[in-house]
Amino acid sequence: MTQEPILAIDNLSISFDTRRAEIPAVMDFSVSVQPGEAMGLVGESGCGKSTVALGIMRDLGRNGRIAGGTIRFKGRDMAEMSEAELRRIRGNEIAMIYQEPMASLNPAMKVGRQLMEVPMIHEDVTAEEARARALQMLDDVKLPDPARILDSYPHQLSGGQQQRIVIAMALMSKPALLILDEPTTALDVTVEAAIVELIRDLGRKYGTAMLFISHNLGLVLETCDRICVMYSGEAVETGTVAEVFDTMRHPYTQALFRAIPLPGADKTARPLQAIPGNFPLPHQRPPGCNFGPRCSYFEAGRCDAQAIPMQDVRPGHATRCLRTQEIDWTAAPEAEAETEARTPGKVVLSVEKLKKYYEAGANALFGGATQVVKANEALTFDARESETLAIVGESGCGKSTLAKMLMGLETATDGRILLDGREIQDLPVAARDGGLLGDLQMVFQNPFDTLNPSIAVGRQITRALELFGYGASDAERRERMLTLLDLVKLPRDFAGRMPRQLSGGQKQRVGIARAFAGGARIVVADEPVSALDVSVQAAVTDLLMEIQKREKTTLIFISHDLSLVRYLADRVLVMYLGHVVELGTVEQVFAPPYHPYTEALLSAVPIADTSVEKERIVLEGELPSATNPPPGCPFQTRCRWKAQVAGDRCATDLPEMRRFGAHQIRCHLDPEMLEGMSPVLRQAAD
Repeated sequence: MTQEPILAIDNLSISFDTRRAEIPAVMDFSVSVQPGEAMGLVGESGCGKSTVALGIMRDLGRNGRIAGGTIRFKGRDMAEMSEAELRRIRGNEIAMIYQEPMASLNPAMKVGRQLMEVPMIHEDVTAEEARARALQMLDDVKLPDPARILDSYPHQLSGGQQQRIVIAMALMSKPALLILDEPTTALDVTVEAAIVELIRDLGRKYGTAMLFISHNLGLVLETCDRICVMYSGEAVETGTVAEVFDTMRHPYTQALFRAIPLPGADKTARPLQAIPGNFPLPHQRPPGCNFGPRCSYFEAGRCDAQAIPMQDVRPGHATRCLRTQEIDWTAAPEAEAETEARTPGKVVLSVEKLKKYYEAGANALFGGATQVVKANEALTFDARESETLAIVGESGCGKSTLAKMLMGLETATDGRILLDGREIQDLPVAARDGGLLGDLQMVFQNPFDTLNPSIAVGRQITRALELFGYGASDAERRERMLTLLDLVKLPRDFAGRMPRQLSGGQKQRVGIARAFAGGARIVVADEPVSALDVSVQAAVTDLLMEIQKREKTTLIFISHDLSLVRYLADRVLVMYLGHVVELGTVEQVFAPPYHPYTEALLSAVPIADTSVEKERIVLEGELPSATNPPPGCPFQTRCRWKAQVAGDRCATDLPEMRRFGAHQIRCHLDPEMLEGMSPVLRQAAD
């Protein structure tokens, strides 16, 4: 390109001063973004992505500083700008969207006032003009009833609406550069799809250059033109998205792709490959190539002899690897021993017409009419020994409420839960004996919140064993605790460590060890890897499968990541607004016929594979409230197939479960129409 880049970063180094020493966070980093271009910045947590963004904004805190290199915005070195110039640029010519929308919104100010501040401060326009522009921008970000939204407080909006407000705020002054730091991580996959579509459309409309920070390679494929892969503070590969995805030339990039569940992955024949070793701490980087200790192509005496510079693979595509011309990049990964497929055994868990209603006052302070929240409606399914049953659906569909009832954290309003034929739906956790507590265990989403920070790892597992009534002595329980550490592949000396001394992946392994301490028959895993990096995800996922095979455990896997579900699960249960709308094997649920909601979920999944084509289906509207669900089919307010059903049945009658063999779909569409649906995901023609 011959245009001058909007952003040009050259040999950037960023350091942070600590009491011990100066810690280099980013080193020798170079990247440029052209007008109207979207650049993706990817890598594991701690690699320096967000530090680069904060360096651009000059928001490194008191102990952070730019130690070398330059950042040029529209040709000007930002280091030469005065504080007044930087204040004028921030939020005006350079805007940033953060991961958590409520961190960017003032909870005490109405949305309209917050939006209007941007042009009033930066462009000195009148309040009337600012309000008109705010209304137009809310329309641009596809928010319904913009006038009502302007007069709302942030807490009155959903997460997807809050993120749209933050995007609108960032675009109010039509910035030349928009920095997006994991803008969709906290959102449902359907909302994420709508936000990604919105970002692309607005980028084209306003010609905004974008720096898109993400760990999700599928999102980068759908959003960006070029990509920069970071590892341990350095750029290790840059190029167009197509070049890097199809002809990657750095071992770390290759390792990232081998750790994510692409459509061809198979948990028995082609399992995911976790990156060996651990991410280096900034003050413990190895000599030479930072990725060397984890690289399968490492050559001692060469790769660790000196700092590795970036070198061109072809014009516009560069890599930080000395051996790029010697490696056979087309070779398939070394196949591990193929594991024997598990055969599910007898039914161990049966759920029959299970309901959970909550009563809530209209106003907690001043009373009012009682409202009923219908969290779960007549759920019916079973789960077998050694089986993985995945439960998927948007936030608010009732997945976690179901998990709470299984665990005894909530009791059922109606219906039955049978564990080995024993009814447990009315047994709260406090009334469950040690044997039942040990049989039904849970692995939680966030490993950082599930361990007591004041108690050593080994003691936390031993306490669980005591609760489950395991062993006749402390020595017997200690031996079992050490065996559990072996089971989750943690060194035995970790028993004496405190949680703060463990990484996120190691903490989740401790959580898994604790869940299996009582010989669990059923483990409910609620988003167990969503807070972890892709490499750690692969290791923890494979660990769960290995333990499941050995212990013959039933795994109830709650997730919004349908790519991971496709890889891991045997059967899939799709929930919408408290109802089961589809149930079948992975092969059945991921191929037509679909429930219209499942079809939209599959379309929303970002897939990091340029050979896969997707039909784009963006759901309009939000998930209805469980206090006022629509009559008839719960999905009818958002269904694109509704017009194909004769009469008003969708609006008046709850559909019955239709059976296609063992495959069940709750829908009014004629069976012939369901079976004639086109595949949402298909392999691109060569």
